[in-house]
Amino acid sequence: MTQQAQPHFENPWLETAKVFGLSLLLAFGIRTFVAEARYIPSGSMEPTLQVNDRLIIDKLSYDFEPPQRGDMVVFKPTKTLRQQNFHDAFIKRVIGLPGEKVEVKSGRVYINGSALKENYIAARPDYQWGPVIVPPNSYLVLGDNRNNSYDSHYWGFVPRRDIIGRAIFRFFPFNRIGELNSPVYVASQ
Repeated sequence: MTQQAQPHFENPWLETAKVFGLSLLLAFGIRTFVAEARYIPSGSMEPTLQVNDRLIIDKLSYDFEPPQRGDMVVFKPTKTLRQQNFHDAFIKRVIGLPGEKVEVKSGRVYINGSALKENYIAARPDYQWGPVIVPPNSYLVLGDNRNNSYDSHYWGFVPRRDIIGRAIFRFFPFNRIGELNSPVYVASQ
């Protein structure tokens, strides 16, 4: 007489625990290494980003290429900001790249002596700043709401190691869903 294999059933609680554990592991891995959701808590990036916008942050692309001018980056508070008791991440636009001379004067931003054409800012800056040279492995970041943004012109540069990722997509509010593209810069005099 041959013996038939009896079907083996897992405990439903054990199966549920396995599925739940794997889901948590995948979610943690994706959020830690690939992408995460963030919201905008202030008006420093208006008009481009509004308070309470919800964004997807790409955490992977900067492993293969450096931040570019115009990228909207999320970063951990710098050493100076931590000394001022800031703990939450910031979002600003990359303006100055390592080794560049940056100056703000007469309502314009100048990179190596050439004015940037910026059609995304709320208003021209009403302050003078620089000229300064951006240190190696660091970036100068400014808010699009230049006159109402606590940014590099107050507290300095963002070290590359503090950059978490790049804002790539707005998923809320629904009437403003879409990709967040970096501008193409044309130097003007």
